Amino acid sequence: MRIWRSLGDVPSDLGRTVVVIGNFDGVHLGHQHVVGRARELADRDGLRVVAATFDPHPMAVLRPEHAPLTLTDIDRRCVLLAQAGVDDVFVIPFSREIASWTPEEFIERVVVDGLHAAHVVVGANFRFGAKAAGDVATLAESGARHGFEVEGLALDGGPQVWSSTYVRTCLAAGDVEGAAEALGRPYSVVGHVVRGEKRGRELGYPTANVPVGRLAVPADGVYAGWLGLLGQPESDPLPVAVSIGTNPTFEGERDRRVEAYVLDKTDLELYDEPVEISFVARIRGMVRFDGVEALIETMGQDVVRTREVLGLAPADDQ
Repeated sequence: MRIWRSLGDVPSDLGRTVVVIGNFDGVHLGHQHVVGRARELADRDGLRVVAATFDPHPMAVLRPEHAPLTLTDIDRRCVLLAQAGVDDVFVIPFSREIASWTPEEFIERVVVDGLHAAHVVVGANFRFGAKAAGDVATLAESGARHGFEVEGLALDGGPQVWSSTYVRTCLAAGDVEGAAEALGRPYSVVGHVVRGEKRGRELGYPTANVPVGRLAVPADGVYAGWLGLLGQPESDPLPVAVSIGTNPTFEGERDRRVEAYVLDKTDLELYDEPVEISFVARIRGMVRFDGVEALIETMGQDVVRTREVLGLAPADDQ
């Protein structure tokens, strides 16, 4: 996959393409539906699929106080778009200047002159240009003049909900199963393991700590999931019990964190390793304990429940 971060990066000999446009945050099933249709058109006509996406999120520029937490950073988004069937990605460096472009200006600069679109596929509710004045009808009218065809696909998912907002709502409620249904895969966070307080190691449950920054994460609590070692692509995912929160049992800890304990691994060193933590199910909410002994006992129960959720044999049977 090629990733271009300015119109000047786009090869002059790109040729005609099938273009999909959107934020694509999370690359949920609706996004995959759009890319899938673009892939069909590209394979039929011998073209490449190019995704035009925005970074940062437009709301982070126009109304930062209302900007949502993101489901994927731009690097992860590109990986997921490639898995969905995209050949190349044009990352539009969103700014107030670009926000001021009229719909026709956006079409001419990006769709026509930049990406040489033969087809454009978007969600039926796609809006673009200054004050969101452009829509699918605008694209179609312009396509008739510039020589590209347009399809706007409904993204209601039938009985399912396909939207980034819905995924965020599920995560905020701790409903990682609902998020997975909309995404078509378990929700995950990707990052490098950093050194933490080492409280888990002192309690007998050493954890891999992953900072999340502006990424959306599930509600505070304990989850069953899997940890993938991105630096070792041939390795199998490892079962984990994941804690999200601020460790309310210990005074003075206020930073929200994602900590993953790899089952039965007390000597695993993952510092600085790139990992992906996928969430399968919520085990319980976050609780403040009166003492360390009660915390350790509950952590042991969390591990037992994690084994059950992930379909693993009890520790004594391994």
